[in-house]
Amino acid sequence: MDLACGGGRHGRRFLENGHKVCFLDRDLSGVADLRAHANADLIEADVENGPWPLAAKQFDAVVVTNYLWRPLFPQIAAALAPKGVLIYETFMRGNERFGKPSNPDFLLAPHELLDWCREAGFEIRAFEQGEEANAVRQRICAVRPA
Repeated sequence: MDLACGGGRHGRRFLENGHKVCFLDRDLSGVADLRAHANADLIEADVENGPWPLAAKQFDAVVVTNYLWRPLFPQIAAALAPKGVLIYETFMRGNERFGKPSNPDFLLAPHELLDWCREAGFEIRAFEQGEEANAVRQRICAVRPA
């Protein structure tokens, strides 16, 4: 699943490699060209103001980039199948020096993804945080245990 997919940059890569991909966003105009693609499932939903649209669906991988809505953490964890891989990257505190996002509601605290994944019982495969070119980011790759 490519959550908050925007233009679908990450999901498209999975499609190119023959995988089925669920693209989820409140505005699917960035992936509208994929509507007829046999391996693309496009779901338009406002997950911040409405119900989680995927009920009991689980995925082998969930990718989230440049998006943070903490109330979704439980749904993201539940959406991962056993041995499913989570790849999550977004902005963290300190990014306000570089511009948007600058609202603390949309900036991770230090080690926040790491702490959340550990609390969810995930196996951590990689974790990074800190300043890079014109941004302060945090990223994690974690696996849901079997």
